[in-house]
Amino acid sequence: MARQMPYLVGHTEIAGLFGIERQTSQKWRTEGVLSEPDLLASGNPYWLLATVLRLDGHNGREVSAERLARYKDSVPGGYMLEDPVDLPILLGSKEAALVLGTDERAIARWRHRRTIAEADLLLSRSPLWLLETITSDAAARGRTVVAEAVDEIKAGLRAAQKPRGRKGSSAAPASESQLG
Repeated sequence: MARQMPYLVGHTEIAGLFGIERQTSQKWRTEGVLSEPDLLASGNPYWLLATVLRLDGHNGREVSAERLARYKDSVPGGYMLEDPVDLPILLGSKEAALVLGTDERAIARWRHRRTIAEADLLLSRSPLWLLETITSDAAARGRTVVAEAVDEIKAGLRAAQKPRGRKGSSAAPASESQLG
């Protein structure tokens, strides 16, 4: 049975909705066109669909009814949510690893071997689970749940957003002759 999941989007889904390249969505984020993420999971930014749809119709940005319907159809049990305060507790691989007292490699292995609950949502190719999905699955499989990690996540403590873009370099810029 599919669980109820709010419509959330990452950069890949935003690109699909607006018919743009993924990099354009990332550029919107760095330029401030796209607001602060409504959720960070495993350092990845996600937005409520309602947040992103506020960009529709501004400065030539347009979401077609067809693209929106296709996205909504891709989220079984999906529902609109307006306020990020109402988001259920969602875990990425990093948070799932903390809750289960292991590392991300173990989570990836378990996913590959199908010895962990299927992700409740797959966004921008990254799995997301409801906290209750992970804890229920752990109980069913006899795995330990780290109560302190659950408490920290419930308190809103998350990994920082992954750095994006080019890192600064102390090397001198390449001359035209070096660029070939």
